[in-house]
Amino acid sequence: MFKRSTWPLRARMTLLACSVMALACLLVSVLVVIGVRGRATDYARDRTGKEALKVLHLVKTDRLPPVLDVENDIAVQVLDPRGHVVAATPDLLGKAPMAHVVPGPDNPLTTRRLCPPEGLDGCMDIVAFRVYQPDGHWMIYAADDAVPWYVSGSMVTFLLAMTLLLVLLTALGASRTVSRTLAPVGAIRAELAEITASDTGRRVPVPENRDEIRLLAETVNATLQRLDAALAQMRRFTSDASHDLRSPITAARTQVEEAMLYPDETDWPATARKVLASLDRLQAIVTDLLELAAMDAGAKKSDECVDLAALVSAELRRQTRRVPVHTELTGGTTVNGDPLRLSRLVVNLIDNAERHAATAVTVIVRKDGPTAVLEVRDDGAGIPPHHRETVFQRFTRLDAARSRDAGGTGLGLPIARQTAEAHGGTLTVEDSPRGARLVLRLPLSPKATRPPR
Repeated sequence: MFKRSTWPLRARMTLLACSVMALACLLVSVLVVIGVRGRATDYARDRTGKEALKVLHLVKTDRLPPVLDVENDIAVQVLDPRGHVVAATPDLLGKAPMAHVVPGPDNPLTTRRLCPPEGLDGCMDIVAFRVYQPDGHWMIYAADDAVPWYVSGSMVTFLLAMTLLLVLLTALGASRTVSRTLAPVGAIRAELAEITASDTGRRVPVPENRDEIRLLAETVNATLQRLDAALAQMRRFTSDASHDLRSPITAARTQVEEAMLYPDETDWPATARKVLASLDRLQAIVTDLLELAAMDAGAKKSDECVDLAALVSAELRRQTRRVPVHTELTGGTTVNGDPLRLSRLVVNLIDNAERHAATAVTVIVRKDGPTAVLEVRDDGAGIPPHHRETVFQRFTRLDAARSRDAGGTGLGLPIARQTAEAHGGTLTVEDSPRGARLVLRLPLSPKATRPPR
């Protein structure tokens, strides 16, 4: 037996619709029964009262027979002032008074329900008339069967039949409506089931109706579009990474194999230096790949107050540069961030400028309102405007002049931009009269923007 949670959506929606319809029919049926019962009770009492009035007329005209002929099977008794039954319908002849109900002094008529009246069976509605005669007060009792709570069996049968019919029609309509509504969902599911990692160009069908399912299909297609782009980027990244990793490995292997062919003629120290250079490049690429992987995974970073000017000075003192590096550093330009990652960002920018500079590199640290600005300029060939975003893609190579450089991995600038964005800043290539000008902007630390007292 299936649990409710495992039922198909169509069955659950159909059951819900049928339950709501059945509840509505039940409520309407109760209201109908209450209304009809009230009308039927009033009608029965009016009919009983009319028969009692006919007997009252006979009493007033002294034409009262001992046996009363009353229509509609209504039981009637007439009592004289002494309480003796002087006239009655055939079913009450010779029997005691059916009731002892006496109307109030200001009202000659009263009604009462008795279950049962004396000498009768079942619950009956009694109408009691007090008749004023010269010899005293006479009483006329007229009784008719009480209307049951369900009014009649035929009406209950009719209401049940209508309820079942409406519930059945609701079930059919709900099932067809839900089936038509979910048909596009089935098509979307079938298409998604056939999409594989090697076939991400497929898209799910979009229904014509402008409803939530159409929005779902459009969202799924947009997600597939982003997934397709991400997979394409991953394939390009994997291909480029494989190529860049293969190059130093191949170079080292070639150098070792060549040296082993002529071991006596080989300059082993020189060969070792060449192999070590290839290993250094391989290590740099692996280090950058690990850094990117950690950043893509959202690795946690520390949050400390870092002085950009002091950071640039420390990095410049740590290593001798190929070309002179000129600095314009504004002290107190502090930002909040991870010192190690910001240091790596600065090193990447300076190394990139040094590799492509002709004669010098310029590093500027300054404040611009609530922003800390780091500019790194070189006087090399520069970056064409249409390639200013391309250089931030992983393993990017632009032209022959820049690709001749053997020191870069093609990952420095992507890592630098991703680090800047992780710290709430930006890294862009901006206009420069000569060479390339990379500008880093980071929010100043609240302590740096706080006005002095």
